[in-house]
Amino acid sequence: MCRLSLLKSSHLFKEQVLAASYSIQCVSQIAILGAPLWNALMAIANMQDQNGPANPFCRYEYLHALELSGCVGEQTGWRPMHLVVSEAGQIGENNQASAQGGDRQIDPSKVLAVMPLYLKGHSYGEYVFDWAWAQAYERHGLEYYPKLVNAIPFTPVTGSRIGFRGDLSEAQKAELIRKIGEHLDLLAKSCSASSWHSLFLLESERQPLTSQGHLERLGTQFHWFNKGYQSFDDFLSRLTSRRRKSILKERRAITKAGLKFRFIDGAEITEDELTHFVHCYQRTYYKRSGHQGYLNAAFFSAVVKNMADKVRLLMVERPQASKLEALAGSEAGSEARSEARSEVGSKAEKEAESAQEIEPIAAALYFVGNDCLYGRYWGALEEIEGLHFETCYYQGIDYAIAQGLKKFDAGAQGEHKVLRGFEPIPTYSVHEILHSDFRRAIADFIEQEAQAMKIYMSELEAILPFKREGD
Repeated sequence: MCRLSLLKSSHLFKEQVLAASYSIQCVSQIAILGAPLWNALMAIANMQDQNGPANPFCRYEYLHALELSGCVGEQTGWRPMHLVVSEAGQIGENNQASAQGGDRQIDPSKVLAVMPLYLKGHSYGEYVFDWAWAQAYERHGLEYYPKLVNAIPFTPVTGSRIGFRGDLSEAQKAELIRKIGEHLDLLAKSCSASSWHSLFLLESERQPLTSQGHLERLGTQFHWFNKGYQSFDDFLSRLTSRRRKSILKERRAITKAGLKFRFIDGAEITEDELTHFVHCYQRTYYKRSGHQGYLNAAFFSAVVKNMADKVRLLMVERPQASKLEALAGSEAGSEARSEARSEVGSKAEKEAESAQEIEPIAAALYFVGNDCLYGRYWGALEEIEGLHFETCYYQGIDYAIAQGLKKFDAGAQGEHKVLRGFEPIPTYSVHEILHSDFRRAIADFIEQEAQAMKIYMSELEAILPFKREGD
């Protein structure tokens, strides 16, 4: 494995330890740290609740499910190298092991901070796109991969990318972040990586890194905000007449198709329901991208089992006539009904004929935080106009209003969300490029991109569907 080795700069590492009284090492799997330690550290930075971080994707259970299922690992181009910052008492005679990032036992009482980190051989599943940078490297005969990525795999959700011990002051956290940034520079060199990237950071983590001169990149997503709505109709009443009519038309089409929607709490999800969702997800992903998605059934099963309180499954179903009713009007149907009458009597037949079979045709998996609903994955077995909007947007808005949630994050990209009441918000990432010439070129690109992004967001804000004063 790529080790956190500073053999070529060992004097720098020793100076860092003596000055700051801590050490930094990496571990190859999150299980070495365990759920109590990881969730306690992440809870401090992610709006702590009684059960750990409110942002569900920062939780141990989520990241461990990715590793345990094989969705994340060397075989998929996401090699875990999670950083652990410990007090100096953790090192002692083990300086060399700590410097090389051995998977030795961690003393939880000594851990100051943790960071999810991966050595990557591609740029899939990040949602901060740097393919053009990789292509530029290739055109000049240079290797862009591997690279180091501090992120939640396959999850473009802003949140803490570093978990801290609760007794650290804000100033101490900022200082640790700056030291971690310096350390990532050294780690990238030791891994022969071209760069390191920290994606979808909070401002409190971004600022210490950018103050060191690391590159900041601006992006955007589209989120829905609950402005005290009492119902979906209340939300619609705040929109312009044109947009309100358009949304009502989309929703009426779904109603006319006879589709039924129901949210299921994680603990109530059956094996058959989860299997249906996975089938929908994989089918839709394959149709769109030519593969079955980054995530597999083992991952979804682990998440539902171990994060049941954070998971909601939306089932989309269509009532179907019973088998006896489906045979109505045909000769075979008449024979079947006669046989049913002779065997079980007319009462049983009537009950059978009035019964309906439910045909599941789509599903979506949502997550909940303290005040936010996250729409993550969906799929359908057939194409129905407006089904995606209803399943992934309108049902989520309905649920957020009913549950009193302040925000609905329906996933990355999709400017079509704007006309449905989702507002553009900024997202940020921090990058460091080791090649000096490419760093200058990428810095120029990021600066120009940021200006274009600000204009783009401003243009989208101008077409938001909400009524303005005087309307």
